[in-house]
Amino acid sequence: MKFTKMHGAGNDYVYVDCFREKIDNPQDLAIKISDRHKGIGSDGLILIMPSQTCDFRMRMFNADGSEAQMCGNGSRCVGKFVYDKGLTNKQKITLETKAGTKVLELFPVGGKVKKVKVDMGEPVLDTPKIPVIWKEEQLINQVIDFEPEKYALTGVSMGNPHVVIFTENIDKLDLEKIGPKIENHPMFPERVNTEFVEILSPTYARMRVWERGSGETLACGTGACAVEVAGVLTGKLAREATISLLGGDLELTWNKDDNHIYMTGGAVTVFEGEWNGEN
Repeated sequence: MKFTKMHGAGNDYVYVDCFREKIDNPQDLAIKISDRHKGIGSDGLILIMPSQTCDFRMRMFNADGSEAQMCGNGSRCVGKFVYDKGLTNKQKITLETKAGTKVLELFPVGGKVKKVKVDMGEPVLDTPKIPVIWKEEQLINQVIDFEPEKYALTGVSMGNPHVVIFTENIDKLDLEKIGPKIENHPMFPERVNTEFVEILSPTYARMRVWERGSGETLACGTGACAVEVAGVLTGKLAREATISLLGGDLELTWNKDDNHIYMTGGAVTVFEGEWNGEN
């Protein structure tokens, strides 16, 4: 099986061209190749596939083999992959995901895509649709006890569930201890991604993310979108802001006119190779 290792803001996945390759058990494959000691090493597996409704289709699997609805950083890399590999010559493509259709605008330089802008669609705030088990229709800046710590949470779905926590000194947080406790809390029936955010100005914030099924990662595109939404809702961020992640910066805009979130960032090919299937 031929593969390409790529990353968007440090959020790294193994990409497989399923126009040419056949993957029988992507869940098992994701676990094996994501292992950073015995496999290729990644946050998960992304399959690039034909689509009956869009230019391309994306399936994304976390490092634990679970399938996710959407990956913002991954979608940008898909855009780079299909353009750089000659699967399309369009500079605006549609991508089918489990979270719906996404529109990608590609910015090539010298025949290779360097940056991609993704229309991430409208954020979902209704708690049953995120999903979050909560007494009210929205979860905005509500304090929840995770024993022994309490955190103020804002719930957002960007096709996958997120809770955003605004705090200070995020570099000192023990995410290995805190992350699983929130991810697997009973109020999140499909588990949850958690963003810990430090506001530096109305147009600039830093974040760390604990992704369900993968643990702490260097970046999460849908998570950055959730941070932008939560920041606006709580009066902490402007509608255009830069979110700085461990792996790099993402530019976010929450457009008033169409209520869509637009995310712009880089996409990088790291290396290519072949997986022999025996490991």
